[in-house]
Amino acid sequence: MEPYLAHLASDGREQPLLDHLEGTARRAAQFAAAFDAEEQGRLAGLAHDLGKYSHLFQQRLRGGPRVDHATAGAFVCLQQGQPFAAFAIAGHHSGLPDGGSQGDAPTTGSFLGRINRALQGKLPSFSPWTQELTLPSPPLPNLSALDGMFFTRMLYSCLVDADYTDTADFMAESSSPTAPVPTIEALWERLRNYIAGWFPPKGPLNTQRCAILDHCIQEGLQRDPGLFTLTVPTGGGKTVASLAFALAQAQSKGLRRVIYVIPYTSIIEQTAQTFRDILGEEAVLEHHSGVSYDLQDEATPEALPLAQATETWDLPVVVTTAVQFFESLFSARPASCRKLHNLARSVIVFDEAQMLPVSYLRPCVWAMAQLVAHYHVSAVLCTATQPALQPLFQEFAPQLTPVELCPPDTCRWEVFQRVTFQNAGKLTWDALACRLQAQPQVLCVVNTRAGAQAVFQRLQREDSFHLSTLMYPAHRRRQLAEIRRRLTLGLPCRVVSTSLIEAGVDVDFPAVYREEAGLDSLLQAAGRCNREGHRPAQESVVTLFQGEGNAPPLFAPAIGAGRYVMARHTDLASPEAIHDYFRELLDLKGTQAQDIQNILPTMADNRFPFRTVAERFHLIEDHTVTVYIPQDEGAALVERLQAGECSRALFRKLGQYGVSIYPQHAAALTASGDLAPWGEGVFLLQNLDAYDSKTGLSLQADCGKGLFL
Repeated sequence: MEPYLAHLASDGREQPLLDHLEGTARRAAQFAAAFDAEEQGRLAGLAHDLGKYSHLFQQRLRGGPRVDHATAGAFVCLQQGQPFAAFAIAGHHSGLPDGGSQGDAPTTGSFLGRINRALQGKLPSFSPWTQELTLPSPPLPNLSALDGMFFTRMLYSCLVDADYTDTADFMAESSSPTAPVPTIEALWERLRNYIAGWFPPKGPLNTQRCAILDHCIQEGLQRDPGLFTLTVPTGGGKTVASLAFALAQAQSKGLRRVIYVIPYTSIIEQTAQTFRDILGEEAVLEHHSGVSYDLQDEATPEALPLAQATETWDLPVVVTTAVQFFESLFSARPASCRKLHNLARSVIVFDEAQMLPVSYLRPCVWAMAQLVAHYHVSAVLCTATQPALQPLFQEFAPQLTPVELCPPDTCRWEVFQRVTFQNAGKLTWDALACRLQAQPQVLCVVNTRAGAQAVFQRLQREDSFHLSTLMYPAHRRRQLAEIRRRLTLGLPCRVVSTSLIEAGVDVDFPAVYREEAGLDSLLQAAGRCNREGHRPAQESVVTLFQGEGNAPPLFAPAIGAGRYVMARHTDLASPEAIHDYFRELLDLKGTQAQDIQNILPTMADNRFPFRTVAERFHLIEDHTVTVYIPQDEGAALVERLQAGECSRALFRKLGQYGVSIYPQHAAALTASGDLAPWGEGVFLLQNLDAYDSKTGLSLQADCGKGLFL
């Protein structure tokens, strides 16, 4: 009798089904061992393709009709009392399904509907599996509904990665050489060599930075994995200090990688480059929509691990966005979930933790608590303005008590007090522009893109600069490079920006103006003033003001909480003021507003609603479209798109030349002939005059909703 097959390669090679099941099981068990679920992983791997033991599937390999081969293994596992493996197997191709109800029809896509399909004998017979396999019966972990959903998704990740990897290894006609990836121990030594030049420190500011760095290293070496906060004043060197803690912890406690989660790509690019400078290009994966590892363009041994790691995150240092990180944790899709098992036994640093969106705060903190409590993760909330999240962590995991990596006796905050605040009250755009024009070097941060353009247009264009997301990312990078050059040389430089410049962008102005906003935003703006402490604090003034018109409703709670704290604290940058601000902000928002899609109640009250949760969880709620700008390299990329090319690598590169706008804005620009539609949610700029070299895409047809950063 011919053996049952799993795959046929294009060159005619055959992979026996038993070989594929055992290879997948071996890998899945290895992956799941990172969170103490080795035997669950082995079971899922052995059972995932039991449906391929049917004669109909064997015909499918040679051109026959499609066959449901995933439900069979899920049915067998459920019969054996293994629901976690059953769910993982059911979704290993089509995605994790909703659990559904026992009365679901066999034609529904729910898990129980598919189980009813098996119960009613509507699956092709796959009984020969019993002649080749004996499935293990690992003990079930005792988990609540919420914990069980998270565990299932992690087990699913192990299965998907193991299945994809085993299949890809068989299908590959030849293996490509890859460059060796450095170990955590090697990276620890590279970091130590990098910081060796910091000691002994010179001056009070560097003395404090080195004290923070040294304390983080000692805590990393000595502490067991857990929940940590790193509250460092702006300019305190938190990027390197947090990396030092993470590598010290990883190499001393046997953790496998460091994952940096950052709110915006504008910070990611800067942070990732810093890490590459310290650790080497081959050690750092920068994973977000604006970066591409295109093997067609650069099929080199150095590029291959980076390209493959975007799916698996199996490099030692990963820098990614909060959107990518959290939406993957709540996804039901195989490609998005494949990397999740590599979060186990990692150090995860949440940079600028205060920027976690309040409307999804509860599910985000719950996911973080799951990782720390059950998956051997060290999580670090890293910021100059620490949000008051301890009550939420205590609710979800009472055993977790955060440890501060920069306690008061380590850091003298007064050393970092480099600015003086003053309040100018309400200013018209004309009055504000007059004040800015009178200063040779000044930064002004406003709340909306329309406001930024309005103020900028009132300045003399020479020596003045504008920054907002109406400019494509590559354009903003060029502008920032010129701004930094002029600041360094002492040349006139007046900048009007939306809050994107507050998010970790390394610039140093002698004076800053900030439109009224939340306290965290005010302090972030202040961090761009006298950043290096070269000027006296009394000469480095941060001016707070109210702009024209009413504040957008989106900002009202943050502004209200900021006013509350400013009326009660003279030192706005003190840890006490910051704690009171976030406590007041969360109180104003209320519990329901911290989970606007009812993610956690839905998971607790339903039978594993994976698909429903994935459809509801979108960290960025704005319904926007993308306009690609055919300028510079973007022109050639747009030509490739128009010629019919459609690849992920192309769209990643195009991301550097894309601007996100509201549909109403796009409709108005299209009606005026400035834009041409190109697929769903995508437009191409037709009229290059609608893109200004200083301010970016025209706002003339804007509908007034542009609250982008």
